[in-house]
Amino acid sequence: MMRRSLFALAVSAFLLGACGGSPKTSTPAPLTTTAPTVGSPTTASGKTRIALLLPLSGRAAPIGQQMQQAAEMALFDTGAKELALAAYDSGDSADAAVQSYRKARTDGAALVLGPLYGTSATALVPLVNQGGANVISFSNDEQVAQRGVWIMGIAAPPQVRRVVDKAVESGIRRFAAFAPQTSYGEQMVRTLESHVAVRGGSVVGVEFFDANATDLATPARRLADEVKGDSKVAVLVPVAPPRVSAVLAALATAGIDGKAVQFIGTGVWDTPGVGSETMLRGAWYAAPDPARRADFERRFLSTYGKPPHRLATLAYDAVALAGHLARQKAGGDFSAEAITNPNGWSGIDGAFRFFPDGRSERALAVIEIQGGDRTVVVSPAPTGFAERPTF
Repeated sequence: MMRRSLFALAVSAFLLGACGGSPKTSTPAPLTTTAPTVGSPTTASGKTRIALLLPLSGRAAPIGQQMQQAAEMALFDTGAKELALAAYDSGDSADAAVQSYRKARTDGAALVLGPLYGTSATALVPLVNQGGANVISFSNDEQVAQRGVWIMGIAAPPQVRRVVDKAVESGIRRFAAFAPQTSYGEQMVRTLESHVAVRGGSVVGVEFFDANATDLATPARRLADEVKGDSKVAVLVPVAPPRVSAVLAALATAGIDGKAVQFIGTGVWDTPGVGSETMLRGAWYAAPDPARRADFERRFLSTYGKPPHRLATLAYDAVALAGHLARQKAGGDFSAEAITNPNGWSGIDGAFRFFPDGRSERALAVIEIQGGDRTVVVSPAPTGFAERPTF
């Protein structure tokens, strides 16, 4: 198992189809492809070929370049002498990802790490199903997940479930949501409603608002009426900075603020300086423990002269995982059975594991925002996993 001392994370706004400002990660119809000619999976010196598919050109090139640098750090830090890592440009499109995957397979890649976007990962499914190399993508879109194409990004639904668990453990039984009328907002609300029911609580109010609207007063007032009661209520606000400022201001005007309710959120709040939003102070969100990635961030800054993008740790952990799989047996073991080891793996972003259906599970902490860059872990991330998945 990877060294537990090498810990470290979604992007910010969730980061969510794999990264903020990136192409949408909804699942498109698979592209028609033919299987590429496959080269030798090992080099002349006996190293196993591993492909790294990243957007090294296009609008996300800066992210891809930093993820490549993090991958190179992992090779050095873990001493993964068994690996021959090669980067391929998956660009901004599904077509580019298919071409980079085909090139990697022609070169003999035994395992593919990446691509970043969900649409790009989906486009690789036909090639994987034709006997291609397994894919561990950096997307966090659970719609992409399936056997042979795993998602390594930190999916949003488990974040909601984790922070709901913390609220219930703190004695809160009433929940509400104020969310944008988007596919992401709707998914977060559905997750809230289903998990609160499992935990024996009740959702007393849900209001959606136009994601582009400037006047949020009406839905905020409706939510304020719905959450009235004697017991405390936790309000889910799955909105990233800076938009969250206007959202919280509307709620405060309607009588809902951090003194009256417990605000809860997702990894979209896991950004530097989130505490500068004073109305978020005291709010909770679920994410990997930031202390675990602090050393990685310091070393990356020292090596490359700038702090790493939030997604860089995904590439680091993926390469460290590949190194472990390469040591399973002669020539490595990159099978679905090896990847989905139920004990999981340890990385900079904490413990994680993959399931046969392509989804992943993360050991997440619950973090309280205290102002500026200061946060505190109020519920530590588990160090391992129960036998069954938590979702």
